[in-house]
Order: sequence, then structure tokens, then C-alpha cells
Amino acid sequence: MTTSPRRILNVGIIGCGEVAQVVHIPTLSYMSNWFRITYLCDISAQALKHCADKVPNHAPRTTRDPAELCASKDVDVVLVVNSDEYHAAHAILALQHDRYVLVEKPLALTKRDIAAIMEAERTSKGRVMVGYMRRYAAPFEDAVKEIGGLDNILYARVRDILGPNAHFVGQSGTFPAKFFDFTPEDAEDKQARATEMVKTALETECGIPVTPQSTRMWRVLGGLGSHDLSVMREALGMPQKVVGSAPNFPFWNVLFKYPSFTVSYESGLDNVPRFDAHIEVYGNNKTVRVQYDTPYVKGLPVTMHITENVDGTYRETTVRKSYEDAYTLEMKSLWALVAKGKPVKTTPEDALKDFEIFDMIMKHGFGA
Repeated sequence: MTTSPRRILNVGIIGCGEVAQVVHIPTLSYMSNWFRITYLCDISAQALKHCADKVPNHAPRTTRDPAELCASKDVDVVLVVNSDEYHAAHAILALQHDRYVLVEKPLALTKRDIAAIMEAERTSKGRVMVGYMRRYAAPFEDAVKEIGGLDNILYARVRDILGPNAHFVGQSGTFPAKFFDFTPEDAEDKQARATEMVKTALETECGIPVTPQSTRMWRVLGGLGSHDLSVMREALGMPQKVVGSAPNFPFWNVLFKYPSFTVSYESGLDNVPRFDAHIEVYGNNKTVRVQYDTPYVKGLPVTMHITENVDGTYRETTVRKSYEDAYTLEMKSLWALVAKGKPVKTTPEDALKDFEIFDMIMKHGFGA
């Protein structure tokens, strides 16, 4: 029996910074029977050359113009992995050219821009997938089933306390480089977009004042926080409200109210080189925890841990289902979306739910 060859998708990457260098270019290169990197786009000529040299076996085309990449017949799917301020604009540009798009989280910085992406998707032949890679980890999907089987949820905790990201990136074996050969106009445009988007998100959409503290927390929630809160949403559903918060930096806490239990969300950044990210759900007779390690060092497993009462006996079970990392599994889902038309769970509509939670947090922590 023979099998037909898998369709290889041509990929254009917008953004040649750290996440492209450490995650996406290596992962797509390993998956050469699934993807082929054909185009790269960045405002830095040095970053373009550096990343083009990283692509094995062939030289992708390079450009400073995202429209050129999106219009190319050599691109089936566009990865938008540049600065957050440009995610929405470049996702919409790709959709206008009927391309499929994977956008790194956050999908956008305002609800207004997510609505614009959703509108562009309605008239496009392409579709959007949002890069919440933790939700594609096999142990997490198994844990969601375990949590759904609990007789009664009593309490849950979502935790994400991390050391310096440079510590993990420096040991990733990908040897990324930073480049600064962009123009003052490029820097000014990025800052102007950030200022306008934060003002829209906080003042117009949340109804809270723009301060250095509220601005920083909004950006942190869209970055690190979206990983944790989207995992919480899938595992437990949407919270009813926030009943306590301390949105400080570099550590912050939120207490969410669900119909019959509460969830403590605790997160922070310090200088201890460790990665402690997990969700833990407590039932009457069973506790389920999913433990994440840094995604920047390939092959570190995501694990599920179950502690339970079995006929009066305390039992601990650790399940290491796979060493296949969440980014690879995410890319397999992207391939299935583009090549087979299979739906994905991390859609723009799904990402918009994060903003409902952000609003709860910001209004409780910074509202009058």
C-alpha cells in the first residue's frame, strides 16, 4: 500500500526577531515534509540576511514590504510574528490576498482591531489561527478531558512565574541575534501605534485612565497573560467576574469567581532562572495539573500530574505523553487547517474572549 505525498505548504514569515529565530524557523525547517519557508519580511536588512541564512537547503526571498510577501504566488500561509502593534494590520493584509494566517499572540491590542480582522476574514478565502501554542500540547488536551470528568471542581490555580527569558533563549541552541538597523521613522511609527492602541483599549474600550501602570499591565496581559488565561478559558470556561486583584509589576494576582468555585491567577517575573507555569484543578477526590516548561528549549516535555483518592489510597500519577513540543503540534494543526480545511480552536472569535477577561482585570484593578 502506498500513500500519497503530503502537500508541502509555502510559508512567508513577517518578522525576523527572536521568536522567528528561536521557534518558527527551526520548527518549520524540521518539518520540511510539511512546510517550506519561501519568503521573509522585516524592516531590518541584517535580520533578513541572518534569518535567510538559517533556512536550510534553499534561499528564501526577502523583502521589507509585507504586501509583496502576501501577494506572492509562492506563499500559501503567512506567519505574522513581528511586533504586536502590527499584528492586526498584517493579518488583514494577508487575508486581503486570500492567504491563511498564523498570528502570534496577542492577535491584536484592541477589540476594535480584532473586529476588523474578523470582518476581513469573512470576505477572504483565507482563515486566521492564533498562536496559543500551550493549548495544543497533547497533555493539556488530555487534562481538559480529565477536568471535565471531575465530579465537582472546588478550586483552581493558574500560575506562571518565570525567570529571565534570555536565560532560556541563550541555551536553546538556536543562537539568535538582535539587529538595530531600522530607521528613526520605523521606531516612531511603532511608538505612535502603541500609544494610540493602548489609549483606545484602556480609555475607549475599558473606560479606565491611561497611566504607566495600566499601560504596562495591559501589555503584560496581552503577552504573557494571554497564554495563561486562554488555557484557563479552555479548561474551565469563562469566569463570571473578578473579586480580587493586585495588578502590580513585576508580580500580579487575580481572583476569578466561577459559579461554584474560585480561580487564583498568580504570575510574575524575577531573576531566578526557572520556568514554573501550570494550571491545577482541585476536585473532591482528584487533582489535575498540567506543568509547562520553557518552549524555547525544544523537547522539554509538558506533563500531566494526577493526585487522587483511590479506595482510600493516595495515588500520584505523572503522564509524559510525548516529547513532541507544543509548537510542532500547533504547526500540524495549522497544516491541517490550510491543506485539509480542518477547523482550529484558536480563532479570532476565541481570542476576543481574552479581552473580556482583560477588561474584568483592568476595571477591577485600575477602575475608579
